[in-house]
Amino acid sequence: MPILNRAAELQAEVSEWRRHLHENPEILYDVENTAAFVAQKLEEFGVDEIVTGIGRTGVVGVINGRGTSTRAIGLRADMDALPLEEISGKPWASKIKGRMHACGHDGHTAMLLGAARHLAETRNFNGRVVVIFQPAEEGGAGALAMVQDGLMERFAIEEVYGMHNMPGQPVGTFSIRKGGIMAAPDKFFITVKGRGSHAAEPHKAVDPIAIGAQIVTNLQQIASRNTNPLRSVVVSVTRFHAGTSHNIIPEEASISGTVRSLDEQVRDMAESRIREIARGLAAANGGDAEVIYERACPVTVNHAAETEHAARAAADVAGIDKVNTEVDPSMAGEDFAFMLQARPGAYIMIGHGDTPGLHNPAYDFNDEVLAYGISYWVRLAEQRLTD
Repeated sequence: MPILNRAAELQAEVSEWRRHLHENPEILYDVENTAAFVAQKLEEFGVDEIVTGIGRTGVVGVINGRGTSTRAIGLRADMDALPLEEISGKPWASKIKGRMHACGHDGHTAMLLGAARHLAETRNFNGRVVVIFQPAEEGGAGALAMVQDGLMERFAIEEVYGMHNMPGQPVGTFSIRKGGIMAAPDKFFITVKGRGSHAAEPHKAVDPIAIGAQIVTNLQQIASRNTNPLRSVVVSVTRFHAGTSHNIIPEEASISGTVRSLDEQVRDMAESRIREIARGLAAANGGDAEVIYERACPVTVNHAAETEHAARAAADVAGIDKVNTEVDPSMAGEDFAFMLQARPGAYIMIGHGDTPGLHNPAYDFNDEVLAYGISYWVRLAEQRLTD
């Protein structure tokens, strides 16, 4: 089936919801107004069960089909915005200084609301559709909080699906792959400890800047010399702070950055090598190094059968030639990974067109995408919950 006629009819109204959310962005778990808006809409649609406060501020709605099946699938959208100053210039730009929907979560929420409305109107499926509106995707592990709050068990979810917009990918297309599709986005913090002195007397110092420079250079060997060339890892140093004056060798230097990997073995190796490189080089130069390595969400791994289900639903909406089932994985992270660890499922990308990229202050969700997203969610639900 192509785009649903009902989705096309709803597009203008769903766009109004999306723009309302865009004007009123909320951060991490502090999405009370967004969650209230979602819950109100679900109530207006006649959703059978609405539960708030899952994972602190998440919202879950249950839509019962016409049959007697107890099978349930979960469809997830994220609600939170980013701490960023918007420069899009749109009439519906953020009203809150220093906050904006720069990743399209306003669009994700609006599309799932549109699908929920249609599914509640038609109920053309046998089972239960569980619509999941998640807080704190942007670094707060809201997916994990919802899972730990009993999301899957409480609503008897058997499969779970997610979707994200992708700037640069044409509107009306989808992309997906089996296996790792998004990376594990870890962080590291290195404190190099030396001995300060006057810059004119470096022989009396243990220079943490010189040690730190060696560490930064050698960290690049994790990708180039420690990792199988057929596997992927990114090690990026993004901050290096040291010193207070041009004529003082400082006591300490701080280095931090990120590691992105697509499987757990490479992830473990990268963490181990960062510790070895930092401590080894510091010791070789008479200093010391403390390393803190923080693991964020795991690799987002699409399950094979569910990836095929998602691709088939997308092909029914857009046409088989508009669905790329072997897209390159992204080294960005996605906490939907926690839901995919709890239940089989798949994460798909929907084309967003030639727009500013994600996390860009000029970004705005492309409302042309809405009808495609609504249609995909509806088709997937009806397909997975057939008689």
